Amino acid sequence: MPPAPVKQGRELPSKESATFKAILKLYEHKQYKRGLKMADQILKKFPEHGETQAMKGLFLSHLNRKEEGYEFVKKGLRNDLTSHTCWHVYGLMHRADKNYDEAIKCYLNALKFDKENIQIIRDLSLLQMQMRNYEGYNETRHQLLSLRPANRMYWVGLAISYHMLQKYDTALNVLSAFEETLNEQPEQVVDYENSEMLMYKNFIIEESGDNDKALAHLAEIRSKVVDKRGWKEAKARLLLKSGKLPQAEVEYRQLLDLNADCHAYLDGLLEARQLGTAVEKMDNIQIEKAQRLMKELGAKYPKSHVIQRTPLKLVKGDAFRQLLDAYLRPLIRKGVPSLFVSLKDLYVDAEKADIVEQLVLDYEKNLKSHDSFDAAAKSKSDTEAVKEPPTAYLWVVYFLAQHYDWKRDSLKALELIETALKHTPTLVELLMTKARILKHGGDVQAAMEAMNQARELDLQDRFINSKCTKYMLRNDQVEKAGQTISLFTRSESTDPLGDLVDMQCMWFALESASSHVRTGKYGPALKRLHQIDQHFSDIYDDQFDFHSYALRKMTLRAYVDLLHVEDRLRGHPSFYQAATTAVQVYLQLIDKPKNANGSNDAAGEGLSEAERKKAERKARKAALKTAAKAGDSAQPAQQKDSATPDAAASKDAAKDKDPDGAKYLAATDYLAEAEAFVKHLLAMSPSKVDAQILGVEVYSRKGKFLLALKALKHAYAL
Repeated sequence: MPPAPVKQGRELPSKESATFKAILKLYEHKQYKRGLKMADQILKKFPEHGETQAMKGLFLSHLNRKEEGYEFVKKGLRNDLTSHTCWHVYGLMHRADKNYDEAIKCYLNALKFDKENIQIIRDLSLLQMQMRNYEGYNETRHQLLSLRPANRMYWVGLAISYHMLQKYDTALNVLSAFEETLNEQPEQVVDYENSEMLMYKNFIIEESGDNDKALAHLAEIRSKVVDKRGWKEAKARLLLKSGKLPQAEVEYRQLLDLNADCHAYLDGLLEARQLGTAVEKMDNIQIEKAQRLMKELGAKYPKSHVIQRTPLKLVKGDAFRQLLDAYLRPLIRKGVPSLFVSLKDLYVDAEKADIVEQLVLDYEKNLKSHDSFDAAAKSKSDTEAVKEPPTAYLWVVYFLAQHYDWKRDSLKALELIETALKHTPTLVELLMTKARILKHGGDVQAAMEAMNQARELDLQDRFINSKCTKYMLRNDQVEKAGQTISLFTRSESTDPLGDLVDMQCMWFALESASSHVRTGKYGPALKRLHQIDQHFSDIYDDQFDFHSYALRKMTLRAYVDLLHVEDRLRGHPSFYQAATTAVQVYLQLIDKPKNANGSNDAAGEGLSEAERKKAERKARKAALKTAAKAGDSAQPAQQKDSATPDAAASKDAAKDKDPDGAKYLAATDYLAEAEAFVKHLLAMSPSKVDAQILGVEVYSRKGKFLLALKALKHAYAL
């Protein structure tokens, strides 16, 4: 019988200590299998060594043996509760699982036992920024700077922390102090990173509201800035904010020389001239000035589509007709399919919509009779009209079909698109428009068939393939849609729909969820909607790496923009649509019990409340059994591949164990699930009436009547 192992403290003999240091290096270089072997070598001699147990757990978690990994890390903590390494490893495990709050607690515990460990403090600061704990981030950044005052990243990180706390003066003082340390060094070559830091400092001054100071600072740093266009944009913007309109006009004109198709530059120039593009807010003198300016710019930048397009917003009546005529003719000759879309915003003005219709109808009539946009000559003395190419008639009819479709005159639109198809039956855009007209007319079956015809004309076009898939889903042909979309997923993929989830293809998930809701299959619908929710969680989590990357590469202005975008991420239309649908489904499930497949139980309509609850419990049990069976069916394959656990784990992860969304139907509290979505809706889409009404529905059922009343008052105000 072997002797019992001797109780070992944290200190290891020299040989094992060297092995442990090698283990740490192997983790840094991602050599997890070698690290695991070396950890086992130490644990053979010292099985109770906490730090080695923790490192073994970390290696196991990276080798797809996460549960086993957690067990070893916890063992390590029990054996050495005062080890900063064990707490740090535990924090890394939680961080990998996106459990940021727990990770922060672990890092704080680690710092109790090693207060000046830079690696732990740096990791903690990244987590605090991820959780938007700006106060804590500020304290951590102070610690880092006090430990390494020569490190540029720590100075910039501290400045960002004050910026996020809206303490602009302190942030500027930090950056100024760092600049002084740079000035003490020998003259350096101007580079992008220093340039970006200076522009970021200017950005903070601008956000503080002191525009004059920001302008003075811009002039001061001009020679050191590499991003010349960014510098010019900042100057033009600040001059405009400061009310220095003549100087702002000069800057915006210079920017238009760089890019005449930039809307922001043109809008800035119009604002500098105290003009605008909203005709209803302009008097006649302003409109006349704006027209003169646009005529001047049109002569200077004849190839700028934005400058050609803008005057159409500024004029009315006969002047609008003349400008529209000059705008339309060259684009119809070229055959631009998006011509109607480019004019759609003008249709808010009914008078302009009528002028567009009359002008294009005249084109159609004249082209049909004598191949010209102009009316026929009345006498031989009149100048002969220019002959247009045969395709001009086709694109005019195509435009009119879209126009009448916009007016929802589906019969007229269909008649016109059929005329265009007789002219050129192989043009994909015509069949796509026919499908859209049929969809708006309510015939989803015929719309799907027309879109499929368009797809078959060009089988290598991913866009038309995706459009066809969408129309199939709207016609509730889910299986056929899956086969169609899989033509453009990865060829080696065994699960095309899983591939779409990996690519975060939200439109497919939304459309298929809507189709499942229409057919009463709530399990698959909820599965798709929760996938979209997970996509947004993943997008939010993906910012984590940028908290260190942006400071290292000094992309500071873009980084601050990223933080603001991530803060309002769930205000995106795709999330709004998914969340509202999910809440409606959960409310339906509460009101009417579903069978194990998640479809409507017609027999349940006349049930009493007690019978309904009983049926609901039965349905959940059946759903749990289905999920359990799906899990059991994966076991034999897992056992067969036991010799190669990594391969088995990857195959197991790739296989969808719950294709019908049984686990979502088996949820014990539908209201809690609905409330999770409603919280995001009310926080990120407070101006949407539907979001507030769903809030009333959920909170009144939860018995949270004050929150329900608050949502109801918001809905009423909207």
